[in-house]
Amino acid sequence: MPAEIVTVPCLTDNYAFLLHDAGSGACAVIDVPEAEPVIAALDARGWRASHILITHHHADHVQGVSDVAAATGAVVVGAAADAHRLPPLDRAVAEGDRIDVGGIQLEVIEVPGHTLGHVAFDAPAAGAVFTADSLMALGCGRLFEGTPAQMWSSLMKLAALPDDRLVCSGHEYTEANARFALTIEPDNPELRRRAAEVHAARAAGRPTVPSRLGEEKATNPFLRAHLPQVKRALGMEGADDVAVFAEIRARKDRF
Repeated sequence: MPAEIVTVPCLTDNYAFLLHDAGSGACAVIDVPEAEPVIAALDARGWRASHILITHHHADHVQGVSDVAAATGAVVVGAAADAHRLPPLDRAVAEGDRIDVGGIQLEVIEVPGHTLGHVAFDAPAAGAVFTADSLMALGCGRLFEGTPAQMWSSLMKLAALPDDRLVCSGHEYTEANARFALTIEPDNPELRRRAAEVHAARAAGRPTVPSRLGEEKATNPFLRAHLPQVKRALGMEGADDVAVFAEIRARKDRF
Protein backbone atom coordinates (compact mmCIF):
# COMPACT_ATOMS: atom_id res chain seq x y z
CA MET A 1 0.00 0.00 0.00
CA PRO A 2 1.39 3.44 -0.85
CA ALA A 3 2.64 6.12 1.49
CA GLU A 4 0.91 9.48 1.40
CA ILE A 5 2.54 12.81 2.27
CA VAL A 6 0.50 15.87 3.20
CA THR A 7 2.00 19.36 3.52
CA VAL A 8 0.33 21.31 6.35
CA PRO A 9 0.78 25.12 6.38
CA CYS A 10 1.26 26.50 9.89
CA LEU A 11 1.90 29.91 11.46
CA THR A 12 2.77 32.44 8.72
CA ASP A 13 5.30 30.52 6.64
CA ASN A 14 6.01 27.17 8.34
CA TYR A 15 5.17 23.67 7.18
CA ALA A 16 4.45 20.49 9.07
CA PHE A 17 4.16 17.19 7.23
CA LEU A 18 2.02 14.09 7.64
CA LEU A 19 3.46 10.76 6.46
CA HIS A 20 0.70 8.15 6.34
CA ASP A 21 1.15 4.43 5.77
CA ALA A 22 -2.06 3.28 4.09
CA GLY A 23 -1.45 -0.38 4.89
CA SER A 24 -1.18 -0.06 8.66
CA GLY A 25 -2.89 3.28 9.23
CA ALA A 26 0.19 4.58 11.07
CA CYS A 27 0.91 8.27 10.58
CA ALA A 28 3.94 10.34 11.48
CA VAL A 29 3.77 14.10 11.98
CA ILE A 30 7.09 15.77 11.20
CA ASP A 31 7.41 18.93 13.30
CA VAL A 32 4.46 20.71 14.89
CA PRO A 33 4.75 24.49 14.52
CA GLU A 34 1.21 24.75 15.91
CA ALA A 35 -1.26 22.10 16.93
CA GLU A 36 -4.56 23.23 15.40
CA PRO A 37 -3.76 22.93 11.68
CA VAL A 38 -2.06 19.57 12.24
CA ILE A 39 -5.00 18.14 14.19
CA ALA A 40 -7.41 19.53 11.58
CA ALA A 41 -5.43 17.89 8.76
CA LEU A 42 -5.44 14.56 10.59
CA ASP A 43 -9.16 14.77 11.39
CA ALA A 44 -10.09 15.71 7.82
CA ARG A 45 -8.56 12.45 6.61
CA GLY A 46 -9.63 10.25 9.49
CA TRP A 47 -6.00 9.66 10.45
CA ARG A 48 -4.48 9.40 13.92
CA ALA A 49 -0.90 10.39 14.63
CA SER A 50 1.16 7.42 15.79
CA HIS A 51 4.49 9.31 15.83
CA ILE A 52 5.73 12.89 16.12
CA LEU A 53 9.21 13.35 14.66
CA ILE A 54 11.06 16.51 15.73
CA THR A 55 13.84 17.91 13.54
CA HIS A 56 15.20 20.59 15.88
CA HIS A 57 14.43 22.59 18.99
CA HIS A 58 13.27 25.96 17.61
CA ALA A 59 9.86 27.01 18.88
CA ASP A 60 8.39 27.41 15.40
CA HIS A 61 8.88 23.66 14.91
CA VAL A 62 7.95 22.27 18.33
CA GLN A 63 5.49 24.53 20.11
CA GLY A 64 2.52 22.37 19.13
CA VAL A 65 4.13 19.02 19.97
CA SER A 66 2.73 18.62 23.47
CA ASP A 67 -0.84 19.35 22.40
CA VAL A 68 -0.77 16.92 19.47
CA ALA A 69 0.87 14.24 21.62
CA ALA A 70 -1.79 14.70 24.29
CA ALA A 71 -4.60 14.57 21.73
CA THR A 72 -3.33 11.50 19.88
CA GLY A 73 -1.03 9.53 22.19
CA ALA A 74 1.68 9.71 19.51
CA VAL A 75 5.23 8.58 20.32
CA VAL A 76 7.49 11.65 20.36
CA VAL A 77 10.89 11.14 18.70
CA GLY A 78 13.80 13.56 18.58
CA ALA A 79 17.57 13.88 18.70
CA ALA A 80 19.32 12.48 21.75
CA ALA A 81 21.84 15.32 21.49
CA ASP A 82 19.05 17.87 21.95
CA ALA A 83 16.83 16.00 24.42
CA HIS A 84 17.53 18.65 27.06
CA ARG A 85 15.85 21.37 24.97
CA LEU A 86 13.14 19.47 23.12
CA PRO A 87 9.65 18.61 24.37
CA PRO A 88 9.69 15.39 26.42
CA LEU A 89 10.80 12.50 24.20
CA ASP A 90 9.55 8.93 24.22
CA ARG A 91 12.48 7.95 22.03
CA ALA A 92 15.83 9.70 21.61
CA VAL A 93 17.65 8.95 18.34
CA ALA A 94 20.99 9.54 16.65
CA GLU A 95 22.64 9.11 13.25
CA GLY A 96 21.66 5.86 11.55
CA ASP A 97 18.79 4.99 13.88
CA ARG A 98 15.59 3.82 12.21
CA ILE A 99 11.98 4.56 13.04
CA ASP A 100 9.20 2.31 11.81
CA VAL A 101 5.94 4.07 10.98
CA GLY A 102 3.80 1.12 10.07
CA GLY A 103 5.44 -0.25 6.93
CA ILE A 104 7.52 2.88 6.33
CA GLN A 105 11.05 3.03 7.72
CA LEU A 106 12.76 6.36 8.29
CA GLU A 107 16.49 6.75 8.87
CA VAL A 108 17.88 9.50 11.08
CA ILE A 109 20.50 11.75 9.46
CA GLU A 110 22.33 14.20 11.71
CA VAL A 111 22.55 17.55 9.90
CA PRO A 112 24.12 20.13 12.24
CA GLY A 113 24.50 23.69 11.05
CA HIS A 114 21.27 25.59 11.58
CA THR A 115 21.33 24.12 15.08
CA LEU A 116 23.85 21.67 16.51
CA GLY A 117 21.24 18.98 17.17
CA HIS A 118 19.28 19.24 13.91
CA VAL A 119 18.27 15.93 12.33
CA ALA A 120 16.59 14.97 9.07
CA PHE A 121 14.44 11.89 8.48
CA ASP A 122 14.88 9.96 5.24
CA ALA A 123 12.03 7.69 4.11
CA PRO A 124 13.22 5.79 1.01
CA ALA A 125 9.99 3.81 0.64
CA ALA A 126 8.05 7.08 0.52
CA GLY A 127 10.63 8.74 -1.72
CA ALA A 128 10.99 11.66 0.69
CA VAL A 129 13.43 13.24 3.09
CA PHE A 130 12.22 15.61 5.80
CA THR A 131 14.87 18.29 6.15
CA ALA A 132 13.16 21.22 7.95
CA ASP A 133 15.72 24.04 8.19
CA SER A 134 18.82 22.22 6.95
CA LEU A 135 18.34 21.86 3.19
CA MET A 136 15.49 24.10 2.09
CA ALA A 137 13.88 24.87 -1.25
CA LEU A 138 16.52 26.97 -3.04
CA GLY A 139 18.19 27.65 0.30
CA CYS A 140 19.46 26.43 3.64
CA GLY A 141 18.95 27.54 7.21
CA ARG A 142 20.94 30.30 8.84
CA LEU A 143 23.91 29.10 10.88
CA PHE A 144 22.57 29.98 14.31
CA GLU A 145 24.73 27.42 16.13
CA GLY A 146 26.89 25.44 13.71
CA THR A 147 29.83 26.30 11.48
CA PRO A 148 30.00 26.57 7.70
CA ALA A 149 32.00 23.34 7.65
CA GLN A 150 29.29 21.53 9.60
CA MET A 151 26.50 22.80 7.38
CA TRP A 152 28.38 22.02 4.18
CA SER A 153 28.99 18.48 5.41
CA SER A 154 25.31 18.14 6.32
CA LEU A 155 24.20 19.38 2.90
CA MET A 156 26.56 16.97 1.16
CA LYS A 157 25.03 14.08 3.12
CA LEU A 158 21.62 15.08 1.83
CA ALA A 159 22.87 15.72 -1.71
CA ALA A 160 24.09 12.11 -1.85
CA LEU A 161 20.48 10.85 -1.72
CA PRO A 162 18.74 9.94 -5.01
CA ASP A 163 17.82 12.88 -7.22
CA ASP A 164 14.12 11.96 -7.18
CA ARG A 165 13.81 12.37 -3.41
CA LEU A 166 11.13 14.81 -2.36
CA VAL A 167 12.74 17.42 -0.10
CA CYS A 168 10.16 18.28 2.56
CA SER A 169 11.56 21.45 4.10
CA GLY A 170 10.17 23.63 6.83
CA HIS A 171 9.33 27.06 5.40
CA GLU A 172 7.82 28.91 2.46
CA TYR A 173 10.93 30.98 1.74
CA THR A 174 11.40 29.84 -1.84
CA GLU A 175 10.54 33.04 -3.72
CA ALA A 176 12.99 35.13 -1.70
CA ASN A 177 15.56 32.35 -1.99
CA ALA A 178 15.14 32.38 -5.78
CA ARG A 179 15.79 36.11 -5.94
CA PHE A 180 19.01 35.60 -4.01
CA ALA A 181 20.08 32.55 -6.02
CA LEU A 182 19.86 34.63 -9.20
CA THR A 183 22.47 37.02 -7.77
CA ILE A 184 24.91 34.09 -7.66
CA GLU A 185 24.07 32.40 -10.99
CA PRO A 186 22.03 34.85 -13.10
CA ASP A 187 22.72 32.90 -16.28
CA ASN A 188 21.77 29.44 -14.95
CA PRO A 189 18.87 28.47 -17.26
CA GLU A 190 17.45 25.89 -14.85
CA LEU A 191 17.45 28.48 -12.06
CA ARG A 192 15.79 31.10 -14.25
CA ARG A 193 13.08 28.61 -15.23
CA ARG A 194 12.55 27.56 -11.62
CA ALA A 195 12.41 31.14 -10.36
CA ALA A 196 9.63 31.90 -12.85
CA GLU A 197 7.71 28.78 -11.79
CA VAL A 198 8.10 29.68 -8.11
CA HIS A 199 6.83 33.21 -8.72
CA ALA A 200 3.80 31.86 -10.59
CA ALA A 201 3.05 29.33 -7.88
CA ARG A 202 3.16 31.92 -5.12
CA ALA A 203 1.05 34.36 -7.13
CA ALA A 204 -1.56 31.60 -7.36
CA GLY A 205 -1.29 30.83 -3.65
CA ARG A 206 0.31 27.41 -4.19
CA PRO A 207 3.09 26.05 -1.97
CA THR A 208 6.55 25.54 -3.45
CA VAL A 209 7.43 22.83 -0.92
CA PRO A 210 8.25 19.99 -1.26
CA SER A 211 10.78 20.08 -4.09
CA ARG A 212 12.93 17.44 -5.79
CA LEU A 213 16.54 16.92 -4.76
CA GLY A 214 17.74 16.83 -8.37
CA GLU A 215 16.19 20.24 -8.93
CA GLU A 216 17.88 21.55 -5.78
CA LYS A 217 21.25 20.29 -7.03
CA ALA A 218 20.69 22.10 -10.33
CA THR A 219 19.53 25.42 -8.87
CA ASN A 220 20.21 25.80 -5.12
CA PRO A 221 23.41 27.85 -4.63
CA PHE A 222 24.07 26.26 -1.25
CA LEU A 223 24.44 22.85 -2.91
CA ARG A 224 26.63 24.25 -5.70
CA ALA A 225 29.56 25.82 -3.83
CA HIS A 226 31.90 23.08 -5.12
CA LEU A 227 31.25 23.84 -8.79
CA PRO A 228 33.91 25.69 -10.84
CA GLN A 229 31.35 28.01 -12.44
CA VAL A 230 30.04 29.12 -9.03
CA LYS A 231 33.54 29.70 -7.69
CA ARG A 232 34.36 31.67 -10.82
CA ALA A 233 31.20 33.79 -10.46
CA LEU A 234 32.25 34.69 -6.92
CA GLY A 235 35.86 35.39 -7.85
CA MET A 236 36.92 32.47 -5.65
CA GLU A 237 38.65 30.14 -8.12
CA GLY A 238 40.92 27.83 -6.18
CA ALA A 239 39.10 28.37 -2.87
CA ASP A 240 37.97 25.30 -0.95
CA ASP A 241 34.32 24.33 -1.00
CA VAL A 242 33.63 25.32 2.62
CA ALA A 243 35.01 28.84 2.07
CA VAL A 244 32.80 29.27 -0.98
CA PHE A 245 29.76 27.98 0.90
CA ALA A 246 30.54 30.37 3.77
CA GLU A 247 30.70 33.30 1.33
CA ILE A 248 27.35 32.37 -0.20
CA ARG A 249 25.79 32.04 3.25
CA ALA A 250 27.22 35.40 4.33
CA ARG A 251 25.82 37.06 1.22
CA LYS A 252 22.42 35.55 1.87
CA ASP A 253 22.50 36.81 5.46
CA ARG A 254 23.01 40.35 4.11
CA PHE A 255 20.53 40.01 1.22
